[in-house]
Amino acid sequence: MCWSATADLVAGAGIMAVGAVSVTLAARNPRDLPLAALPLLLGAHQIIEAAVWHGDGGTGPATVAWAVIALPLLALWVPAAVLCAAPPSARRRLLVPLAAGVATAAVLAYALATRTVTAEIRGHTVGYSLGLPQAQLVVAGYLLATIGSLLLSGDRGLVLFGVLVAVGAAVSFALWRQEYVSTWCAFAAVCSVVLTLWVRRRRPPR
Repeated sequence: MCWSATADLVAGAGIMAVGAVSVTLAARNPRDLPLAALPLLLGAHQIIEAAVWHGDGGTGPATVAWAVIALPLLALWVPAAVLCAAPPSARRRLLVPLAAGVATAAVLAYALATRTVTAEIRGHTVGYSLGLPQAQLVVAGYLLATIGSLLLSGDRGLVLFGVLVAVGAAVSFALWRQEYVSTWCAFAAVCSVVLTLWVRRRRPPR
């Protein structure tokens, strides 16, 4: 995220609190739980990045943990969670972003297992580097899995979340190309507050 370790820590703690509320609201609708838990994951992700800041970047455990969540885990988690929560009419088309997520996560997991991910503090941002071959193809698969699944979900709340995350991706790429992954993940974490409102709307009556 931009600015500092403190900003990541405060934002992460706040987003995790929102995530706890989201999971509580979804307790009576198990199909929504994976998406409801996404703010918890993204909040923890920001807290991990605070540790990257404190370690002055580098290749340590915090950097690896951050990359595992940002890259293979989210590429698989988001389309699978959307598929669980989506209306039956949308599930067949959601197999496409899920397949993209499985393939992308496999490539990214292999890259993390065989290459060294590094973090570099660049002013008020953090840049991550993994040296992926065919990086543009991998990014396309990642975006199809994450943003694509939300936009194809057939649910207005999830489509809105997808639009917000897509805008964040475009802004992050335009302004912070070298720190794209970090800034976009931070934007997605903040936008995940929308998921709590979505979970609340779907909560079945007592």
